[in-house]
Amino acid sequence: MNEYRFDNKKVAFCTLGCKVNSYESDAMEELFKSAGCEIVDFEDKADIYVINTCSVTNMADRKSRQMLHKAKKNNPESIVVATGCYVQTAKDEVLEDMSVDLVIGNNQKSGIIELIAQYINNIELNSKVSDISKKCEYENMMISSTAEKTRAYIKIQDGCNQFCTYCIIPYARGRIRSRAHDDIIKEIKNLEEKGYKEVVLTGIHISSYGLDFAEDEESTLTIAKKFRPEYLLKLVKDIASIDGIKRIRLGSLEPRVIEEEFIRELASVDKVCPQFHLSLQSGCDETLKRMNRKYSAKEYEEKCCIIRKFYDNPAITTDVIVGFPGETDEEFSKTLEFLKRINLAKIHVFKYSMRKGTVAARMANQVPDNIKTLRSKMLIELTTKQHEAYMESLLDKKQLILLEENVEINGVKYNIGYNEQYVRFAIKDINELSNELVLVKPIKILNEEFIEAIKTM
Repeated sequence: MNEYRFDNKKVAFCTLGCKVNSYESDAMEELFKSAGCEIVDFEDKADIYVINTCSVTNMADRKSRQMLHKAKKNNPESIVVATGCYVQTAKDEVLEDMSVDLVIGNNQKSGIIELIAQYINNIELNSKVSDISKKCEYENMMISSTAEKTRAYIKIQDGCNQFCTYCIIPYARGRIRSRAHDDIIKEIKNLEEKGYKEVVLTGIHISSYGLDFAEDEESTLTIAKKFRPEYLLKLVKDIASIDGIKRIRLGSLEPRVIEEEFIRELASVDKVCPQFHLSLQSGCDETLKRMNRKYSAKEYEEKCCIIRKFYDNPAITTDVIVGFPGETDEEFSKTLEFLKRINLAKIHVFKYSMRKGTVAARMANQVPDNIKTLRSKMLIELTTKQHEAYMESLLDKKQLILLEENVEINGVKYNIGYNEQYVRFAIKDINELSNELVLVKPIKILNEEFIEAIKTM
């Protein structure tokens, strides 16, 4: 039980950005509940508002500011707490914002109850933001439930050492630090006891999990140049030994961590889903160099081949940025042709957005918005065709679906769930079940989002 109590206080959260932020908000919510608080909707009148901000783009900064102002407008007498990546990268700016009462950095979220108590007790405190650029310990936080009832996102790592030229996250999240293996297993066992069947391992750069466990100084100094996948493999295998956990998914992986030995070992664990998100960003070597992405298009393609060697019809997905500074028509054409050749299950397309404070923001030859829009449209058309083809490839084989919710599509009631490759299925003529694994026979592609299926034996 918390030393500090806020009995009957109403607390509202607004969470922006990634799954790591969502995980941390879930953990903070549990801290407030144990302190006697009631969690209410952000639109409601609350005594305390916590805005877990994002800073991945200039637009994310703007959205964060808007939510801080909205919170104070909802209840001018409330305590508005700003935390997250925007706070970490723009501390002085946030402190000057009259809507904000308390500023908490990315590595102080676990202490939010004590910090609010100090603020309430008139101790001179309006900011607790550490210098995250220096080496620091992993801030351990725990969850016992999530908003999703079947799938739990588990944070295993924080920080990034890659310093891609378009990205502010190393400055917002700091250097890599890994969560203790036993703490992760303990959390997952607790979730398994509550009925969760699927876990997704997430973090800022999960491919680096365990690098900071290295014992010798040389390994620490060269941390950005190599990976230690044995730590991630051991974690996966130990999670797989938990009976009630039926599926394990990995968050976004660094292409360079994909080696034959790693994938061979991973493929030996039946509970690991054949779904891999390998962030590409560009299929042109010249663009990749300007991005400081440390691999070539050829190397990326080789990684896809390794995965396909050990998995039957895996879902390989990626992110691609169009209109990066200096990207010519020829460079974009190389990316387009590369993506046609490697034929991924899905491509998440992003138009380059200048982020103040990054190297790319200072680069010459910024690409006009109309060209970004045209290139984005071309890639979206490509991924739409490739994703449909991938869905068609699933039609001739029975699929194991984890049921999640009931929805109505075009007037017909379906039970919705995902297969192992994270493709959504809509199942007719089935009881209103959730969190159950069922074997289904695909019938047809219902639309770009769903495959229609029926339950089978």
